[in-house]
Amino acid sequence: MDSIRPSWDEYFMMLAKLAASRSTCLSRPTGAVIVKDRQVLATGYNASLPGQPHCIDEGRCFRRSLDWPEAMKYDMCRSAHAEANAIALAAKKGVSVEGATIYCTLEPCITCTKLIIISGIVRIVYEYEYDSPIPERDRYWKEVLASSGAKVEQLKVSEKTIRYAIEFLKPDTSRRRL
Repeated sequence: MDSIRPSWDEYFMMLAKLAASRSTCLSRPTGAVIVKDRQVLATGYNASLPGQPHCIDEGRCFRRSLDWPEAMKYDMCRSAHAEANAIALAAKKGVSVEGATIYCTLEPCITCTKLIIISGIVRIVYEYEYDSPIPERDRYWKEVLASSGAKVEQLKVSEKTIRYAIEFLKPDTSRRRL
């Protein structure tokens, strides 16, 4: 008989999706969870740097309001990506992520790919493919990722698991059932 509970990968991806609910990005709210030995080490979501205004509060994307070329998007965004925030939080707290898995709601960009590889994360599980208006750049960083030795896989949480999990977000999560 199949278990109704989510698989470990689905469980951690759902935690990444829940982390994305804290995002302050108007363009692509994303979340990330770093896990080792089935234990969460750190979470992150994309948001403005501490002390900076959040795009969600201003009602506009800061980077897009500058009307700079797409190629400079990483240089002009005042936010940090979910993966970078999770890695930075782990570093800030003195938690090693070497040998860990990162679950991301969006396939990591080139900047986050570099951070993931350098930090020693060995497995990347993402939900949604990253796409940009510059396919050459996308191809390049996907090649970098493929040659890194990290295991990379796409995971979509099943509808059955999502329906099951939604029940636990309702107010009566821990009500007596028997």
